[in-house]
Amino acid sequence: MRTLKIGGVPEHFNLPWHLCIEGGDFEKNEIEVDWTDFHGGTGEMSEALKAGTIDIAVMLTEGSIKEICDGSPFKIIQTYVKSPLMWGIHVHANSNYHRVEDLKNQTAAISRFGSGSHLMTYVHANNQDWDTEDLNFKTTQNLSGAKASLKEGTADYFLWEHFTTKPLVDNGTFRRLGDEPTPWPCFVIVTTEKFLKKNSKLVPLLLEPLNKKSNSLKSMEHIEEMISKRYDLKIEDVKEWLKITEWSQQQLSENDVHLTQKRLQSLSLVETEKTYTEFIFA
Repeated sequence: MRTLKIGGVPEHFNLPWHLCIEGGDFEKNEIEVDWTDFHGGTGEMSEALKAGTIDIAVMLTEGSIKEICDGSPFKIIQTYVKSPLMWGIHVHANSNYHRVEDLKNQTAAISRFGSGSHLMTYVHANNQDWDTEDLNFKTTQNLSGAKASLKEGTADYFLWEHFTTKPLVDNGTFRRLGDEPTPWPCFVIVTTEKFLKKNSKLVPLLLEPLNKKSNSLKSMEHIEEMISKRYDLKIEDVKEWLKITEWSQQQLSENDVHLTQKRLQSLSLVETEKTYTEFIFA
């Protein structure tokens, strides 16, 4: 039995992983998955991959591609969720900001530089025709830090996944001013070149049960109730989320890599353009 250390955000997207772990699906292929929740998201997982504290991570596509463009020795194993991620644009419920336009030149809370909350703030600003050079940031590590920062006024707005933050909107902690979908598939599975040199044969053994589970998840009996209970989401929100979410069992396409890289380049977030094979584990 080989133990693989895997990290991901503690969100509903990663339910297929947990069902496989709980059902012993990986163990049938002689793999034991040691899962770690990363509340700090893609930026925190990138640091863990570099440090070798995890072997594999479920990361945002934009963060993964930026890391590889910047020279991190990562490889994308597969697309995990092929649908866009819906980023809610949040302010504190008691703030004086009531329109997205009010946020121009204000300070955005981000978990880390290079994280999805950081990169999508650029995408959002660009779509609003704001000068991205005027963006201001406050690093807060995670969602809890962003809640405190918006309450204290050290940051003014915060982009985070719509349904994860929905309970905070419902209970009056945040007010959502709008949504910003990613222009690319949202999650990919990433590892390091060092891991692949010795363990490439484990990759299909890991993906086989995971892909089977993600492919059948929506057809599982009482799936809405299960997600609602496990992730403290309203049933109607779960149903809406499932409608717009599609998992993938395929590698990230060359077109998706090209479009993501070009968009990040246009925002001056990456400098060096790389070929498809430099991103992808074949």
